[in-house]
Amino acid sequence: MKIRPKIGALLVGLFIALGAVQWAVQHYVLLPSFGALERDEARTAIRRIDYALTLTLDQLQTETSDWGNWGDAYKYVADRNSEFVDANLTTIALKQLNVNVLAIVDLNGHLIWSRAMAQDTGLPLPLDLVSGSQLPADFPWRAQLREGRPAKGLLNTNQGVLMAAAWPVLDGLGGGPSRGMVLMGQLLNPAALGHIGTQAQAKVSMQENHLATAVPGVAAEPVSDQLATLDKTIAASRSYTDIYGRPLMTLRIDLPRTVSQQGHRAINYAGAYLIGSAAIVLAVLLIVLNRMILAPLTRVTQHAVRIGNADDLTARLNIKRRDEIGVLASQFDQMVDQLASSRSALLDQSFLSGVAEQARGVLHNIGNAMTPLGVRLQTLQARLRAAPTEDVELAVTELGKESSDQARRTDLIEFLRLASGELSAEIRQADNELSVMQRQTAVVQSALTEQMRSSKSDSEPVLEAVRLPDLVAQSLEIVPDACRQRLKIELDPSLQAAGALRAPRMVLRLVLQNLIINAAEAITADQADAATLHIGAEITAGEHGSQLYLYCRDNAGGITPENLERIFEKRFSTKSAKTNSGMGLHWCANALGALRGRIWATSDGPGKGATLHVIVPLAGGESAAMIQAA
Repeated sequence: MKIRPKIGALLVGLFIALGAVQWAVQHYVLLPSFGALERDEARTAIRRIDYALTLTLDQLQTETSDWGNWGDAYKYVADRNSEFVDANLTTIALKQLNVNVLAIVDLNGHLIWSRAMAQDTGLPLPLDLVSGSQLPADFPWRAQLREGRPAKGLLNTNQGVLMAAAWPVLDGLGGGPSRGMVLMGQLLNPAALGHIGTQAQAKVSMQENHLATAVPGVAAEPVSDQLATLDKTIAASRSYTDIYGRPLMTLRIDLPRTVSQQGHRAINYAGAYLIGSAAIVLAVLLIVLNRMILAPLTRVTQHAVRIGNADDLTARLNIKRRDEIGVLASQFDQMVDQLASSRSALLDQSFLSGVAEQARGVLHNIGNAMTPLGVRLQTLQARLRAAPTEDVELAVTELGKESSDQARRTDLIEFLRLASGELSAEIRQADNELSVMQRQTAVVQSALTEQMRSSKSDSEPVLEAVRLPDLVAQSLEIVPDACRQRLKIELDPSLQAAGALRAPRMVLRLVLQNLIINAAEAITADQADAATLHIGAEITAGEHGSQLYLYCRDNAGGITPENLERIFEKRFSTKSAKTNSGMGLHWCANALGALRGRIWATSDGPGKGATLHVIVPLAGGESAAMIQAA
């Protein structure tokens, strides 16, 4: 992946990560904080409702205290005069008091006077609290009644929830003793709820609860405030008990989630602004990066690739900048200048090294060919020196003298006859040796000719018709006698079956010579009687057409795994450096590589023999069947 898309992907990923962080902060920090504000507001609102309800009860108790601490009411409880009732306990009075029930109770809980009335119609209201002659026997305020203490609270009646307040009947000066209790009550109807909601600035709804029956002397468990978060509202509620301690009602307010809605809108606006800003910043960053870094870097990269592909060391960047890329371009141009100079020097040195390398390879092969030639010359010289030429000359001289007797002359003639036969045999043997040396000399001349021809850059290998068994025999002629004597050469029938081939005869001949010599030199002392070199061949299909596959398998010393590749390296040899230069197999690898062939070795390890494999492409993809035998 190139740098440009990498940087683009990195920047996009970075902005996506920032967007994800922003989204997480908005949804897990900001929005919950808006919800927390709304819940706090709901708690405050439910407290205001509770305060408004308490204030209503306080106002009701204030009205009750005015009536309870009234001298006329104090007298009425004592004398029960009807004038007080006619003058004060009227429908108008109840309407002015804005209560639904008014009762005067004596110390025993008997209702001295009571009345329940609907505020909107003024009609009597059948209220179970005052429908009898006295308060219920378990009425909790009887203790306050006896002790002269005020009280207030909520009652569950047959007409609904009643807000009630009581005050002891006193003499008007706050003194007593108390003669009873004034009880006032106001039903918690929709109008009253609306008034409480107006005071609390919230819409209030009520749900009556009858979850349990009061147990005398046992207080009910307190009910805590409840909050319910809905999609569009937050419902806050508070439960209340009556004066018996029983669950009575639940007041609930539903507050619209305006804070969250506004927060959502603000967050959406902020998100859209961030996305737009991020897109603009990303575009500007990409443009700036492309203009200042990526485009010049791409130019440098393309220039380097162009130099590598076109092999043109004359091209220059010539980027005139003072930043790091300008320095890089300048240094790259200087490096190309140095590379061009070094390359010129290297080419000159490589040419000389190549010439020397080829010369070493040719000298190695010529040395292999000259060794048996020198041996044959030394042998021939020794045989000729051992011939009885001087004795023959003496015998001929003596026969020319007339003083010799007949018996002596007969012996000399017999000697000359025998010596002539011996000399004739030696001459024939010398002629044979000279023929072999002539062929060996021809190999040296051919190697030199091949070297001269291959030194030309446009030269092609010389292809000749060759039979593989003949090629092996010709290779053996230039193998030293000492090496041939140590090896038993086995020719596989596949050599004969391959027929005649058009191939670089001289190169293959020298390659086989090197392989035979290496196999012989790899024989150890304890393998001398069992040394065998098996040579086989096969015509196979290759990348460039038909190819010749040769293998030479011996049962000599073998090759270690770490040396299988190294044996073709220059100057590498497992034998003594005094007798081996490490050039033979290296020359074979180079010569076969020049013919688009190759050579490799396999071995099961030391003492298990080795196999050298050779592949050489055939001329024009010809097979053996396409060439007629001579």
